[in-house]
Amino acid sequence: MKEQLVDENEDIIHMYEPLELNIDEKYQYIKEGKVFTFFSNLLYYGVAFPVLTILNKIIYDLKIEGKENIKDLKTGAISVSNHVLVLDCTMIGLAFGLKKVYFTTRKGSFEIPVVRKLIKLLRAIPIPAKMSNKECFVKQLDEALKKGDIIHFYPEKALWPYYEKIRKFKSGAFDFAIRNNIPVIPMVIKFREPKGIRKIFKRKKDVTIKILEPIIYENQYDENRKECIENLKEQVHKAMEEKI
Repeated sequence: MKEQLVDENEDIIHMYEPLELNIDEKYQYIKEGKVFTFFSNLLYYGVAFPVLTILNKIIYDLKIEGKENIKDLKTGAISVSNHVLVLDCTMIGLAFGLKKVYFTTRKGSFEIPVVRKLIKLLRAIPIPAKMSNKECFVKQLDEALKKGDIIHFYPEKALWPYYEKIRKFKSGAFDFAIRNNIPVIPMVIKFREPKGIRKIFKRKKDVTIKILEPIIYENQYDENRKECIENLKEQVHKAMEEKI
């Protein structure tokens, strides 16, 4: 059924989004300040991290492979993954451990009551729909990358639960990587059949995240920027397809 969908940009699951998020040229995508940072770190590392470690282990028997590929990361980076679970961002966060990572998400995620407040503290960043607001978005994300932070993108854009192939990519994540001359960290979310006692009560598959080796596009000075972006996108897509 999923194979027959015409629009790959359309989410299969639709959330209840009754509120409205107003994004203008002055919107603060990455909020700073000592008070906000204190409570954000407290919630992220003190509450969400340990709780989600346990929940993801119980629900998905989550396994994380390839941590050695990011152990020596010294610069900012773009991370990308397939988008196959509502809360796969929590798994991405666990994979990065104590590294500071921001998660780009649909504007609609900030239009869900209560959730909008929590995800802001947990470093979610809404992607603006209007081109007039993109300049501020790009500037703030570039600044975070220069500080050594990681920004996660879902280049497939839409959520397709439990889909087991890599779909077409949008270019935005790779544009950030080329412009800032930083690596892309591909991460593949794969599914596996439950084993042991889990087979008795588990209907859906368990999850493994595979962190691949960082990819940095080496030939960017030999080509124009658009070609660089397309070549990097193709390189990352191929690497992820081989591991899915």
